[in-house]
Amino acid sequence: SNEELKAQACAAIDARHDDIISIGETILRNPETGFREFKTERLVAEAMQNVGLEIQSGLAITGVKSKLTGSNDGPTLALIGELDSLRISDHPYADAETAAAHACGHNAQIAGMLGSAMGLLQGDVVPHLGGSLTFIAVPAEEMIEVGYRLGLREEGKIEFLTGKAEFIRRGHFDDVDLALMCHTKNDQVASHVANSSNGAIIKKIRFLGRASHAGARPQAGINALNAANLAMTAIALLRETFYDEDTIRIHPIITKGGEAVSAVPAEVVIETFVRGRTLEGIVDANQKVDRAVRGAAMAIGATVEIETTPGYLPQTNDPTMSELWGENVKSLYGEDQFYVEEHRTGSTDMGDLGHIMPVTHPYIFGASGTGHGNDYLMEDKEAVYVNMAKLLAMTAIDVLGENGRKGREILTNTRPKLTKDEYLKFNRDMMQTTRFAPDSE
Repeated sequence: SNEELKAQACAAIDARHDDIISIGETILRNPETGFREFKTERLVAEAMQNVGLEIQSGLAITGVKSKLTGSNDGPTLALIGELDSLRISDHPYADAETAAAHACGHNAQIAGMLGSAMGLLQGDVVPHLGGSLTFIAVPAEEMIEVGYRLGLREEGKIEFLTGKAEFIRRGHFDDVDLALMCHTKNDQVASHVANSSNGAIIKKIRFLGRASHAGARPQAGINALNAANLAMTAIALLRETFYDEDTIRIHPIITKGGEAVSAVPAEVVIETFVRGRTLEGIVDANQKVDRAVRGAAMAIGATVEIETTPGYLPQTNDPTMSELWGENVKSLYGEDQFYVEEHRTGSTDMGDLGHIMPVTHPYIFGASGTGHGNDYLMEDKEAVYVNMAKLLAMTAIDVLGENGRKGREILTNTRPKLTKDEYLKFNRDMMQTTRFAPDSE
């Protein structure tokens, strides 16, 4: 039965308890940002090989993948971990040279994913599954170091800026039907899942004016900073036009404000995300931002360049897989230790994958501090490393056990929002740079 298989998997995970924690702690102490995770890639590859898996590595620069086939040709479920860190220079485990730091718990994801592989393989579970398992370590979930990634794109090494998008493009998910992964969190309850989360696009907006002496001849200049400030005010005044149900979030910062206090700023750069719950809402808000930016440039007489890059698509979690995960949490922790949240306004590239197949992305407690903060640490190592491995393995058994019954049921009842080709077209259509000069209209 599924319950017997779960007991076997959990016993095998307990037997590798110290090894699983060691993996997570080793990655914690060797953080690497997206598309630079070479040490982490080697660690994952070696751990997979040590458990008897055949691997593909170097996928989308640093990704690793391995596939196991069960007793028949049922669905293929991917268990996913993310390789990359953030950059937080004052985190206690930050790299002194790069400022890379695991302040989002991706080190726990990798440990949990590899621990689940140990449990499913060494617990003799795989031969009893109706379908296949794929273990995947994906690079670059965090949308940071955008300039570096744009450089990789210019060199032809990537097309898209996040790991799952690049994996989709390269066909590394072509043989996968469903996917599951888990993030850590700081909470009083063991685990939760949100039904959905926001997507996001990334914008870099460059205002170009004309420099002049700010004291002697400001009238001879064109103040790019004034254009930027006017644009941000216009964006703020657009907020009442957004639908509440689209949960639009626009949060610009000025990354370049001028060269010298004594000079009228000739170049000012704004970077922002445009987030929303639906593709339609994001596209609508993005168009309004562009209109506000062009209007501000025209008012001041500046030129503006708008670079738009796809970031994350909105995510919708599969309710059946979420329910299976929740039941397993309750069996480990108790009936009151799981809850379902309606919507999260953060973003993840698991939303990209969720547009072409059923996915679930729950959270597990055990962290302390603030996510993406300098105090975010894996406090309860048993929970974030070992229990994550158990919950991934147990849910995989629910999906693929009994001849893959639940997995087949999920696929029968789910219609993907986009085909792979439609997904790629949407991303490519969103990726554009436009230039607007005040004399162009």
